[in-house]
Amino acid sequence: MNNNIVCTFGEIMGRLASPDNLRLRQTRNFDVTYAGAEASVAASVCNFGGRGRYITALPKHSLAEATMDSLRAVGIDTQYVLRTEEGRLGLYFLETGANQRPSNVIYDREDSAIAITPPEQYNFQEAFEGGCWLHISGITPALSQTAAEATAEALRQAKAKGLTVSCDLNFRKKLWQWDSSLSPRELAEKTMRGLLPNIDVVIANEEDCADVLGIHAAGTDVDAGNLNTDRYPDVARQVIAQFPNVKKVAITLRESLSASHNNWGAMLFDAEKDQAFFAPLDGEGAYQSYQIKNIVDRVGGGDSFAGGLIFALTTPELQDPQDAVKYAVAASCLKHSIKGDFNYSTRSEVEALMGGSASGRVVR
Repeated sequence: MNNNIVCTFGEIMGRLASPDNLRLRQTRNFDVTYAGAEASVAASVCNFGGRGRYITALPKHSLAEATMDSLRAVGIDTQYVLRTEEGRLGLYFLETGANQRPSNVIYDREDSAIAITPPEQYNFQEAFEGGCWLHISGITPALSQTAAEATAEALRQAKAKGLTVSCDLNFRKKLWQWDSSLSPRELAEKTMRGLLPNIDVVIANEEDCADVLGIHAAGTDVDAGNLNTDRYPDVARQVIAQFPNVKKVAITLRESLSASHNNWGAMLFDAEKDQAFFAPLDGEGAYQSYQIKNIVDRVGGGDSFAGGLIFALTTPELQDPQDAVKYAVAASCLKHSIKGDFNYSTRSEVEALMGGSASGRVVR
């Protein structure tokens, strides 16, 4: 068992999802769970058998207690969750798409506790004791200038403690609104470029590097579901050229054929080796994506990849780059069959899929 603690910092919210693929305007009753990108990463680490510690700010009321219960239920260490007198619990509303109708998210996060809590109120120094890793995303700094400053302070203190730091770029156009003098994309690039010099592992989806850093994969049309996977090593090399501190770049490769049918895989680029590793592979070692049909819930798919990758890179027998990306892709593939943002797959289930057990037969 891995005894090193993976720390994550970011917002957790109430998720209100319309049931049975109803549109939001049809919905009178919501399925309620609690989730956020960084919390989902910590949940994956714990469900795989690792140790996760989550740092955030939450108000003092019973809904926040329910949120805390959801974290503790999967074994996440919550002792450094700051409880505040001001601020609210953020919410997001999810309309799950089907076939050619895409999913849709409505955010209700303004003035949430983490958006208004200044960096000096967090006990990062103590929270990072015993930690080996800190994971953040581009979502939290999108919430407010205060949240961006808190994220920057978390990075500074994590690096001072010697932790490896990862960041999922996670561009969310709807959230980057706190500086009206800049467009959402411009504000994201300005802010994230200020954070990236303290990042060791960059994680992105197939379009984040273009949206946040202006680095494009030639011959790719994400909206049409066409990815030129051979060009993503070049994207990774450009990221590393601009930020030489970055040791690894991981990019998930989603081909969205419809809301219910996606092809799924990823690339992990190792700067020291100057080599790209893809997963999954066919019998001859060539990249061949998982075909995920009849998707149950794709929200949290990228976070489950990040959680799987971090778990693999902090577990000695999985640290080889090819094994690590293979594990992360298999873990996130399984997440698409699970409702809610958290990936409740176990390590043994992930390793079974890595080994080729993909038939879905009943395990007796």
